Amino acid sequence: MSLEIYKESYTGAIKEITLGKGDKAVTVGGETCYPFYTFEGDMPHKPVIAMEVWDIEPDEWPEAALSHFKDVLSDPAAWAKKCVDEFGADLIVLQLKSTDPNANDASPEEAAATVKKVLEAIDVPLILWGTANIEKDEEVLKKISEETLGANLTIGPVEDKNHKGIGASALGYGHTVISSSPIDINLAKQVNILLENLGVPLERNIVDPTTGGLGYGMEYSYSVMERLGMAALTQGDDKLQLPIINNLANEIWKCKEAKQTVDEAPVLGDPERRGILMEAVSAVIYLLAGANVLIMRHPEAVRLTRAFIDLSLDGGSAADVAAISKQLDDIDIDFASLAPEPDLTIEG
Repeated sequence: MSLEIYKESYTGAIKEITLGKGDKAVTVGGETCYPFYTFEGDMPHKPVIAMEVWDIEPDEWPEAALSHFKDVLSDPAAWAKKCVDEFGADLIVLQLKSTDPNANDASPEEAAATVKKVLEAIDVPLILWGTANIEKDEEVLKKISEETLGANLTIGPVEDKNHKGIGASALGYGHTVISSSPIDINLAKQVNILLENLGVPLERNIVDPTTGGLGYGMEYSYSVMERLGMAALTQGDDKLQLPIINNLANEIWKCKEAKQTVDEAPVLGDPERRGILMEAVSAVIYLLAGANVLIMRHPEAVRLTRAFIDLSLDGGSAADVAAISKQLDDIDIDFASLAPEPDLTIEG
């Protein structure tokens, strides 16, 4: 008697969405099965990795995150080009940190000028990520949309409170939007409906479910992403049949554990390897939850994550993946001296 393995039946599919334009445009989505369940359906497009670039020089990054970019931190265009040429980024995400009213409060015109310089420096799709300040993001992203007519940028986050302004601008000037909601499947669907009612086609929409770092935040995000996938693939909810983007690096590298030095937290091991593994492990978890686009920071975390994607879909051995390549001085920690003395008392 032969063994018959049960297979899930899927009634829906994730829409294919093209980001960018030209020869280096990236298409995501198209799945007809749960993530990596290719024995039940198809994943015609591999998940892709977008490396992040900030439009101002970061001042709170740990040394491990800074080491690869020290020569370009003050020049977003050069930074973006380095991510593409040296680290193979599929896309670039320009984090518009300078526009934050609580930081530099840069003007829409200043932001648009930076975007144009980055666009000229790269040949891969460009994603723009605001500061989640409702009013300022609308003001900035509308201006950038106008100044980059036809470039098919991907812009966000677009929320229910600013969807009209940003959505109409993206629609008018030929861009794709990132619909964002705070870890809630019903709110995610609501934003998609609002944008569609405005005239933004679902084929120009990618979903940001809000990404949590390691811990409780990740558990909530993972659960919502699972539910989004279930609704899309098994319940036929066409308003949720959209690719997912995770703004991952921003959450991981601001964690206390990613910043602590060896003196502050010796039992956590080498800070450089720790941060890289925190980002890579988180990336894999979100891939298993259904991520189509991952926003990442460290080149080694990117390499490890890309290896996971390729091994999962193409086969091969993880033993062939090179170990983490360090840039900083190696750390020698005497873990034995940190361990508590064992209590060998045997009670009679």
